[in-house]
Amino acid sequence: MTDAEIPDAGKWGERPGRSAGPVLTGLRRTVTTALLLALVPVVAVLLVAACVLCAPVSLATRGPWRPVRIAAFALLYLLVDLAGLVAAAGLWVRRLPGRRDRARHAADAFALLERLLRVLRRAGERVFRLHVTVTPPPPEGCAHAAAPVLVLVRHAGVGDSFLLLQTLLSQAGLRPHTVLKRTLRADPALDVLVGRVPHCFLPAIGSRAEDAVGDLAAGLGAGDALVIFPEGGNFTPRRRRRAIASLRRRGLRRRASRAQRMRHVLPPRDAGALAAIAAAPTADVVFVAHTGLDSLHSARTVWARLPLREGVRAHWWRVPAGRVPRGEEARSEWLLAQWERVDRWIAGHADPDATHA
Repeated sequence: MTDAEIPDAGKWGERPGRSAGPVLTGLRRTVTTALLLALVPVVAVLLVAACVLCAPVSLATRGPWRPVRIAAFALLYLLVDLAGLVAAAGLWVRRLPGRRDRARHAADAFALLERLLRVLRRAGERVFRLHVTVTPPPPEGCAHAAAPVLVLVRHAGVGDSFLLLQTLLSQAGLRPHTVLKRTLRADPALDVLVGRVPHCFLPAIGSRAEDAVGDLAAGLGAGDALVIFPEGGNFTPRRRRRAIASLRRRGLRRRASRAQRMRHVLPPRDAGALAAIAAAPTADVVFVAHTGLDSLHSARTVWARLPLREGVRAHWWRVPAGRVPRGEEARSEWLLAQWERVDRWIAGHADPDATHA
């Protein structure tokens, strides 16, 4: 990845004057880093206790060692987060003489983020028996593609966004510009690294969410991928029922009826996606359906279904920019139709024991 391949970094992130400001950012990062340092020994003690308490029963019954697996992964996550902070600080010190070279800073941040996510994925494969199959396989060399892409993803299950980012970075070679929930800034390493690459935290400060997403999409270049979760949150049966009821209360009965027939996804909130398409008219649109993590939608289901019994399966398709309908109303209908296709794919590949409705 060269500096020439990366668009002007001055367009990235939240607009000046609309972020929390350097003082509040520094305070937040100080607090979250201190909490991270405090949690490491606590979780380490919990891991030792889980090993001691679970060993007699798990060895005798060949049990799943769930407390040990969860505590071990939690400790590794914290250590990876801490390593990411140390590495990010090292990059910052090394780049002090050229602190205006934001494009190189972003390239370094993307590379570091890819390494951290790769470590977490490999840990998930060992600890939770995670296995991911993507069809068709992501093409390599996408960073040199002529057009950027908008990636619209079904949101369901623990860790699906991290898996997607790792796949885009490692396998497809794309640079993900991500729309994230503001609460994720509680993760100190993610907060620092995402702050150095194109991003948008929601809810937006001082602007509408769709305006913030549109600004981010307008800065896309070759090899960039804007990642959006149109459902607005992780799928759960309760959220699905509430979303359908909300459509009915707003008088959108036809849309509610179509959403009722989709049993595996939430009806898409299309304002952000439509804003991105309008702001990046030359971008192709990629839809991603997946299943395997969707049954992990509560503490109870996480406890019951780990380690994973089924692999994670993902399927994607790409719509060229020239085939995206014109006009907001036509695009809204088209987006809903694509989401119905996502639902049909999930219906044919989901674990029959998973709860979707």
